[in-house]
Amino acid sequence: MGMEQTWRWYGPSDPVTLSDIRQAGATGIVTSLHEKPIGDIWSVEEIEERKKMIEWDLSKNPPKRRGLRWSVIESVPVHEDIKLGKPTRDKYIENYKQTLINIGVVGIPTVCYNFMPVVDWTRTNLELELEDGAKALSFNMEDFAAFDVYILRRKNAEKDYSDDILEKAKQRFEAMSDEQRYVLQKNIISGLPGAQEGYSLEQFQTKLDEYATIDDAKYRENLSYFLKEVVPVAEAAGVRLAIHPDDPPKPLFGLPRVVSTEDDLAYILNIHNSVYNGFTMCTGSFGVRPENDLIGMIERYGDRLNFAHLRSTQRYSNGSFHEAGHLRGDVDMYGVIVAILKEQRRRHSAHRHDEQIPMRADHGHTILDDLKKKTNPGYSAIGLLRGMAELRGLELGIERSKVIFRKK
Repeated sequence: MGMEQTWRWYGPSDPVTLSDIRQAGATGIVTSLHEKPIGDIWSVEEIEERKKMIEWDLSKNPPKRRGLRWSVIESVPVHEDIKLGKPTRDKYIENYKQTLINIGVVGIPTVCYNFMPVVDWTRTNLELELEDGAKALSFNMEDFAAFDVYILRRKNAEKDYSDDILEKAKQRFEAMSDEQRYVLQKNIISGLPGAQEGYSLEQFQTKLDEYATIDDAKYRENLSYFLKEVVPVAEAAGVRLAIHPDDPPKPLFGLPRVVSTEDDLAYILNIHNSVYNGFTMCTGSFGVRPENDLIGMIERYGDRLNFAHLRSTQRYSNGSFHEAGHLRGDVDMYGVIVAILKEQRRRHSAHRHDEQIPMRADHGHTILDDLKKKTNPGYSAIGLLRGMAELRGLELGIERSKVIFRKK
């Protein structure tokens, strides 16, 4: 059995429609109630309404099944008060628990979430032009430092960068027009697709100040507190949690980052020993750090692998990277898919009901006609279709060649 092929959909306003996704060959939808304020309870009725929209074409008379199912919620955002460990966190944790219970009632099996403070996934350029004319997402450390030091002017920011990065950041900042500086600021703090919030410079600095006394150790305690409360509820509700790694998996703005390495993952999975306390293997996020052994991580922690984001990045020596083609870059996608398929076979032998792992092609290039359209950065239809087609073909080749049946 192959992986479940899913597609991230940003709701009714997404330029990529549910019909488009079905034509691309996906059978699972990954989405969220993006309109819900962070920390509010998702009601059964709201979840059911969105599920019905996904699974039924109501424009037909009588309504017709689309051939899609809501496979993964990405995500139920974690309120900042929980991350900060504020006295109000218990109220928001109780809301989170009730939302998980309601998700279980509706029958959606997996929730992907993250525990990144203040900023969600971060890029400095949403339209890096590649050699073939395609456009990709990228993270440039020198541009990031230019924003941090010269636009945001965060106190003591210089201490977080090498002299070489600081010199190049200064040169970049001085060469930028006002428009280029605004675009850089917007890319970093105004919110990318799926990100929880966007901020002004003043709001952003205020948020950063709240973390002044929280280091990685304290932040891990706050994550542990959250998981010890919610995992038993998720287990009772039949909802598998899948924490997403930091993106990029490195410190930003002096904030704590605790989901970046294999050691981080081991710590999280040990907080509560249950398949319902699992993880998302995002090969692009974990893969930005060359010391992360992606295949080994799947082999060692595969029983807790509840979701997969398959993408590849091209790393550079100073911590910069760009989104590469799905079968290019620094990720051994062949080895990753072999490892996931082997894990699925182990689950089948163990008679686990969750043997089929949902995956989605992540962060495609903007190509062809989509270059002329308004699209969500990283989520244009044609680029993701290309990525999905490449991954689908690789998976089929692995299965037909019987690689997963061979002994080491």
